[in-house]
Amino acid sequence: MKHRAVKRRSVVLGLGATAGVAAVGGIALSAQASGGTSTSSSSDAGSLAFDPDAYTELTTTVTDTAGAEHAVTYHFWKAITYVAKPVDATYQSLNVSVPVEIDGTAVDASNAPILFANSVGGYMPSSVADATGIGAGGMGGGMGGGAPSGAPSASASASASASASAPGANGNTNATGGALSSNQLLALAAGYVVVEPGARGRTLKNSAGEYYGVAPAAIVDLKAAVRYVRANKGVIPGDTDRIVSAGTSAGGALSSLLGASGDSPLYAEYLEELGAADASDAIFATGAWCPITDLEHADGSYEWNWGGNALGTGKQVDQTVSKALQSQFAEYQAGLKLKGLNGFGTLNARNYDEYLVKQYLEPSATTYLAALSDTARETYLAANTFITWKNGRAGFSWADFLTHVGARKKNTPAFDAFDLSAGENNEFGKGTVISRHFTAYSLKNDTTGLTAKRLDSDIPEMLRLMNPMYFLADKPNEGRSKHWWIRLGTKDSDTSLTVSANIAAAANGLGDDVDHLYYWDQGHGANTDPGDFIAWIAKVTGHKAKAGGKVKK
Repeated sequence: MKHRAVKRRSVVLGLGATAGVAAVGGIALSAQASGGTSTSSSSDAGSLAFDPDAYTELTTTVTDTAGAEHAVTYHFWKAITYVAKPVDATYQSLNVSVPVEIDGTAVDASNAPILFANSVGGYMPSSVADATGIGAGGMGGGMGGGAPSGAPSASASASASASASAPGANGNTNATGGALSSNQLLALAAGYVVVEPGARGRTLKNSAGEYYGVAPAAIVDLKAAVRYVRANKGVIPGDTDRIVSAGTSAGGALSSLLGASGDSPLYAEYLEELGAADASDAIFATGAWCPITDLEHADGSYEWNWGGNALGTGKQVDQTVSKALQSQFAEYQAGLKLKGLNGFGTLNARNYDEYLVKQYLEPSATTYLAALSDTARETYLAANTFITWKNGRAGFSWADFLTHVGARKKNTPAFDAFDLSAGENNEFGKGTVISRHFTAYSLKNDTTGLTAKRLDSDIPEMLRLMNPMYFLADKPNEGRSKHWWIRLGTKDSDTSLTVSANIAAAANGLGDDVDHLYYWDQGHGANTDPGDFIAWIAKVTGHKAKAGGKVKK
């Protein structure tokens, strides 16, 4: 029996910019709901069969990046448990949105690409259980590292609690994580199927005080969700062989990892334990915004990038620690033997600054400045005299760029804190232990009174399971996605600029299709070209809207 309730929501997607200057984050969003009563429906937790009739019909108005409004009617399946043996179905569930009518014209999305958009931020828990429509799932790791909107409430799950005093809850988390709802909404208006999965996160603990959302829970959950979708091929609308992931910050790291580790046997034991579907967890393409990943080397790469920049207070970090970590990065980067894009040569600590400037930063500034009016460009250049503007191209030095960015976001070490206060320390917690060190250097310099001389024996495996570079550089994975969309703001000092560049270089070196660029003067979580991402999906998947299913212009 079909469960239908018509609900109208107005969602505005626009650049919100003047004189060619992109708005912060790139998208202005507003939503209003009125009329109707949504009817939610979940599949039985013990069944992995998708019920094609258990949907609610909703209508949304989406304004695209060109300012055109589109009325989209879609079928919405809510909070479907995607594993047979869930640890916590509040998080291990997904929503599905399928367009059926755009601007009054019927849409056949049966063979459309599937956007698989996670809403993880700060490795916090993410739930879609309370969503009332597309793009409304709970987002973990909220603005500024505050309380996660995706964290459980007292009524959400009797077994779950998110500790307010968990590491990273004081602002030391990765800010502004979570899925970019602009991507989901624009994808829906383009005729794509949108799947939004929830996932366990690092602050969840049961009545015995055991943390059940720490590594590798989040990536295992996302893989299980992909398996559920692929196991229901032909029942869930959309082309299950053309799944494109999307995520931001820690969600961007997970999106990258999902793409890199497709069908890796390393996760089999964890997936079997959850009763995941017997299907492939490989995805076709990866979209990652400001991915914070490669955590075992993140402290070194951060110091290589931002070591000379002072904190917001004006105070310099401990330079002895910073230089020691920079040396670690130099050794690590040399060992990767990655070659830069466009024939740059092997990347190392001595030439990476030149590579970033020429490959990414100057082109980013050039694109930004070229889009300004002559008057606005003159004003910007007058205020930023370190930039030369000649023949329509921007030029500057690495040192001047660092000065332009200014204060660094994080103290040192940025990720494996000596006092175990970082969110990433919590991500590697275990049992009733809230936080653990995951690098030998930070363990050696621990300030909490630990006496252990070696990292816990399971840490190397956890790091491997959480790092896409393992599947791209160390042991290239044949099941990886072969198409990569990677974005990062040039003023994003939540992570090192080398992190996403290394992912791009590794994928490119394997012959994959890589579309990677940086947004000029944007910070963490920026997404200034969402329309281009939607067009990119159509391009790489070869999707063409069927006759009668095109959006009216």
